[in-house]
Amino acid sequence: MNNRPMGRQGFWWNQPETKPELARLVLDTKKDGRRAIQTIAFDVPQLPVENQVIIDYVIGSMRETTPRLISFALKNRSIFELAKFLYRHKSQSAKTLQLYVFAIEKFCSWVNKAPDQIILECVTAQGYPDSGQLYDYGALLDDWVGALQANSLALKTVSNYATAVQSLFIHNGLTLYYPYQLSTRIIYRDRAPTAEELQQLIDMGNLRDRVAISMLALGGFRLGTLCMLRYYHVMDDLEAGVTPVHIHVECEITKGKYGDYDTFIGREVAQCLKAYLDYRHHGSSSGKIPPEEVTPESPLIRDLRSRQPKPITPQRLHYSIQRLMRQTGLLGVKRGSRYRIRPHSIRKFFRTQMAALGVDRDYIEYMMGHMVSTYHDIQMKGVEFLRNVYAATGLSIRPKTRLGKIEALKEIVRAWGMNPEEILTRKALTMRAATYVAPTQREEQEVRELSQALKEMLRKELLDNR
Repeated sequence: MNNRPMGRQGFWWNQPETKPELARLVLDTKKDGRRAIQTIAFDVPQLPVENQVIIDYVIGSMRETTPRLISFALKNRSIFELAKFLYRHKSQSAKTLQLYVFAIEKFCSWVNKAPDQIILECVTAQGYPDSGQLYDYGALLDDWVGALQANSLALKTVSNYATAVQSLFIHNGLTLYYPYQLSTRIIYRDRAPTAEELQQLIDMGNLRDRVAISMLALGGFRLGTLCMLRYYHVMDDLEAGVTPVHIHVECEITKGKYGDYDTFIGREVAQCLKAYLDYRHHGSSSGKIPPEEVTPESPLIRDLRSRQPKPITPQRLHYSIQRLMRQTGLLGVKRGSRYRIRPHSIRKFFRTQMAALGVDRDYIEYMMGHMVSTYHDIQMKGVEFLRNVYAATGLSIRPKTRLGKIEALKEIVRAWGMNPEEILTRKALTMRAATYVAPTQREEQEVRELSQALKEMLRKELLDNR
């Protein structure tokens, strides 16, 4: 499990103790759902620039969610080493670091020892790992896992907590003796909301909530990625009136930062987004939010608590959507420590609906920012090809109130036992990419394709009846 050689010199516990100069840092933080400002102060070591960014990483990861853990993380060199590894060699995920520090703090409280004290106890006077102490701490970890399971924590949560404690040892040059493979089976699985349930949330929420919920459901975004989008991501297509609106998501704002991807939002979301941006341009009627000049670098979804345009945080957006779910009764009763529907569940609507409408799995995974087969180069097919695939599904939350020509034809096709969206999707996957200047051009093409499918069905029916 540990690829570092035992007894390797150069770890902090093998070096002469040095105490860097400290600087006093005062932070104002806000807990989700609370208006009161919480002020915290702690000492921060003055380190070289290459290590100072690690301190910023620690503070940024816990400032909004668990500010009390910032001091705990910074005053223990062992946790600093863990944070340095995550920042330099992993995805720099704030959520991962916050989870690891939270779990380590729980374990340290349980054994009543500080992280640095635990690591130092596992090192001999000669500066080599002490196998006896490591075995003892492996046994303690197993007892702690049992205590967590006794408190009815989800299996995956227990596994994540144990992994965090093991990582503390690993990235401080030690191998913790723990031979068991913990189960990560999901017991309390969430489900995708229905279109009717999403419409309830949209009807209940304000303009910003409507944009966020619609983009999660119809664009397949993660909460964290959605909060980092800027106006330039939608500006070109939105201002030109092109739908579906193309959004290219850069690698830097994706989970894990494994690669960039493309997704889209339809006319339904585009109209809502335009209204939201117009509201921001004029400011709120109460004057709490002043008129804003929306620039390409403006956050697509802003935090309403600040008079200056700032991106909303994932925690704040999660709380806002969960509050709507509670008001509409969608949260229901907790199953264990989880709700059956959560803000992240909205993203499942995209996956479920796209699959039901006949879109190939790899295209769905790509538009959701998941990794797909190395041998299936989806980006090579181009934006217009993907735009046509997305448009052909007719993905929507809002029920269609007006039966136009295309919708009437779809109803006829359904009456003959065929799925019109699947026909259009299959056709879009086999056609070369085409750019449609106006929505009417796309509708005319869809009418031709559905008419052709209906003619083929009628011809086959006549031949079969001869």
